[in-house]
Formats: sequence, C-alpha cells, structure tokens
Amino acid sequence: MPTDRLLTQLAQAGGQHLDDERVPWPVNIGKAAQLSGISPKMLRHYETLGLLAAVPRTDSNYRQYSQADVHTLRFIRRARDMGFSLEAITELVSLWHNRRRSSESVKRITQKHMDELAQRIEALQSMQRTLGHLLRLCPGDERPDCPILDDLEQPACTFDAKSGTKLYKAATSAARGGNTRARH
Repeated sequence: MPTDRLLTQLAQAGGQHLDDERVPWPVNIGKAAQLSGISPKMLRHYETLGLLAAVPRTDSNYRQYSQADVHTLRFIRRARDMGFSLEAITELVSLWHNRRRSSESVKRITQKHMDELAQRIEALQSMQRTLGHLLRLCPGDERPDCPILDDLEQPACTFDAKSGTKLYKAATSAARGGNTRARH
C-alpha cells in the first residue's frame, strides 16, 4: 500500500467528516472530542505528550481546535485503533506531517508492529491451547481434585528467546494426564 494511502487511512477514522461546512472552526474541546472520537481527557493527554501541537487558547483559556488539529486527532485515533504504541504513533504523526518522508520509515514502523502482533497472537493461541487441554482434563465434579488448580500453582510459562514470546504449556503431571490429588 502506498505510504500516502496508509497515512490517509489512519487519518480517516470514524466520526463526522472534517469537510462538513456546518462546523464553525475553530471548535472547543468537546466538539473536537466529538469530531475525532477521542475523549477530552485523552485530547489533553495527547497534547501534553506532544502528539498534537500546542492548541491556541481563548482569552478565557479555553482550547480552540482547528480543522487540522481535529484531522491529526483522527489520525491518532485510527492508529490507536490499529494497536500502534504511542511511540510508534508519535513517529507516524511526524512522518505524516513531513511531506519529504520516505515510505521506508512508515513500512518499518508498520512491519515492527505486525511482528509484535504476531508474537502476541502466538502467545494467546498458546494460552488458549493450554487452557483447552486443562479444561478437558478437569472432571468438573464435586471432588476437590482439579488439574487446573494443580497446573496454575506451577511455573509453566517459558520464554522463547528467539521470538521473544512467552510459551504456555501444561506444567504438572496432572495436567499432562497424570493423577491429581487434593491439595487443600
């Protein structure tokens, strides 16, 4: 996907369209929140983080958001919806505003995020397999024996140094199909 298209898609998150002629620009924080789909609290937070340039204020010290500010907020919202970290979003916003950017930088950030997502998905699937296995072993009856509890008391999470992923597996002999005994 071309860089401009990816960055534009990030900026076009849900909410009202910014080209709405009825919007009287600039807008207050409540309207900016409504238009961008971001809470007023998060708008202030993003401003303090530097994701959004300092917003001009009225004589009464109320923030006044321009159409460009709201567009940037929508970009941030879409990037957050896609799971990018605040660090990555900071880079993406900077690249989006820089017309001399290289698509290589955007692709590098996106690839890193995809790799992190793949690792998290792998860890979640490993947990799901382990829990499914433990559920099949648990009789779920009135007896106190429980391979799930037996397994949870063991350090079963191992760390795969190559992928940087936590791997979950049944830790006890009971969970692997051995006998359980009541512990409490």
